[in-house]
Amino acid sequence: MFNIFKLAMRNLRRYMRRTLLTSTLITLGVVAVLLFISVSGSFKNMMIGQITDSMIGHLQVHRKGYMASIDSLPLDRNLNGKQIKKVKELLDQNEKVESYSMRIKLGAMFSNYTETTNIRLNAVNPEQELKTVPMLVKRIIKGEKEGLVGRGEILVPELIAKGMKVKIGDSIVLVATNKDGSVNGQPFMVRGILEGISGPGGRDGVIHIEDARSLLRIEDKEVSEIAIRLGDIKSLESVFAELKGTLGQIKNKMDKPVFDVHSWEKLSPFFNIARMIDLMTLFIKVMLVAIVLVSIMNVMIMAVYERINEIGTIAAIGTSPNKILSLFIMEGFLLGLLGTLIGVVISLGSIYAMNVSQISFDFGRQKGLLLSPTIGAAEVITVSVIVIGISVLASLQPAWKAAKMDPITALRHV
Repeated sequence: MFNIFKLAMRNLRRYMRRTLLTSTLITLGVVAVLLFISVSGSFKNMMIGQITDSMIGHLQVHRKGYMASIDSLPLDRNLNGKQIKKVKELLDQNEKVESYSMRIKLGAMFSNYTETTNIRLNAVNPEQELKTVPMLVKRIIKGEKEGLVGRGEILVPELIAKGMKVKIGDSIVLVATNKDGSVNGQPFMVRGILEGISGPGGRDGVIHIEDARSLLRIEDKEVSEIAIRLGDIKSLESVFAELKGTLGQIKNKMDKPVFDVHSWEKLSPFFNIARMIDLMTLFIKVMLVAIVLVSIMNVMIMAVYERINEIGTIAAIGTSPNKILSLFIMEGFLLGLLGTLIGVVISLGSIYAMNVSQISFDFGRQKGLLLSPTIGAAEVITVSVIVIGISVLASLQPAWKAAKMDPITALRHV
């Protein structure tokens, strides 16, 4: 095997220009794939962090059927005190859960005493909410950020603040209908202006959860949802499966499930963009396979054609077909290995340089978000194995042709 390796290396050096061109093509393919994986993965993870850490959380627990009618923000499908207690017990026992936040979601009429519009509200416990979605305060573009929101205060979405011409310190009135159909109004002071994470059309404001209970005349400690933050988002699938399995077994008197568990993937439309990024990554990998396959096969076919006499000679002196086959496969393997090694080194160097240079970009009102491309060892190994494997496969047909060549016919070839 060592002799075959030496012969293969010697043959590659004999055709140095072709070897360098082929290796360069493979290198460019490897660099393109690894850089795309690292940059797109960094962007995807950053956007997931923006969404989960400023609004949704990693997981949410609702009463069964709540999400099916969430557009109307139904108050009659809130979790009651007994149900909340059961969920809290499970979350407190789970070491992977970092924090959770109780929320009441409601629709109301927003009035500045001269004009009225509709608004969606998230009523929260400020301390719980800041632990569960710590980046929420970064969405406050005007006003005090410390403590998020107090009793009698409201964070108004930017769209409504501009349309209703309200500013920090103004007094407004919220009017809401409770689940019994009665209407109640309550004054609030504008504490801050909130950027809508879903874009300029965002109409979600924030108030204190106790104010929501007062406005809706809720006597029980019921909530619309429980948002959950995990210590590590990589444990999302396992925690989701565990909670769904445990809570899914709880039935009501009619033997129907009581709880629904949703991950951020089901709650945010950005998940479709994340899937598209994954699909593009797969497409880039397929392109890499095509590049390697065509380039290696072309080189090896040319190598066989140019060395027909040589193949006939070594076959005539007793070299077995298997060794001839192995020789050409080894050449393809070495070409793939050389291109891959150089590509990996250049890619890792480029990723390091991008992190050192601290490339930044803007997302909505958030300025200077740093792009921190990273790539795991698993991805590097996977791409390397694919390239080297395809190099070997691309060498099989030319190598098989060389191994099956008739020595006499080969020696006659001019």
